[in-house]
Amino acid sequence: MQFKNVSLEEINAFNRNTLMEVLDIKCIEIGPDYIVSTMPVDHRTHQPMGLLHGGASAALIESIGSMGSTLLLDLEKEYPVGLEVNANHVGGIKSGSVKAIGKIVHAGKRTHLWQVDIFDEMTSKLICTGRLTIMVVQRS
Repeated sequence: MQFKNVSLEEINAFNRNTLMEVLDIKCIEIGPDYIVSTMPVDHRTHQPMGLLHGGASAALIESIGSMGSTLLLDLEKEYPVGLEVNANHVGGIKSGSVKAIGKIVHAGKRTHLWQVDIFDEMTSKLICTGRLTIMVVQRS
């Protein structure tokens, strides 16, 4: 399967009036089998101790996989929904931004599997690694 050829403006337009807009998740690069997005680490994405909230990382993982799966599907006939997300938090970050790289591992007819690694954008230190399973739902 090949990604549809869309501009960054088009893919980021899906974020309007969503959690992705609130968290300021932005797609910055689309490759042949991967997507790169950024998210700030600030008051919107902190947990009470001032670190990046694990839920924000999970939201970033799900957002990247969902964005990528929309590029693989005919959205008039089917749409992607997150079925399962996991996140292993291996580092902390208090400020700045993170960059996430999501790669398609499996693109089947009914499921997609994404591997997403989240890095401190300034130091390239791994902050979180996760997987997302997408279910492809047929429109009725």
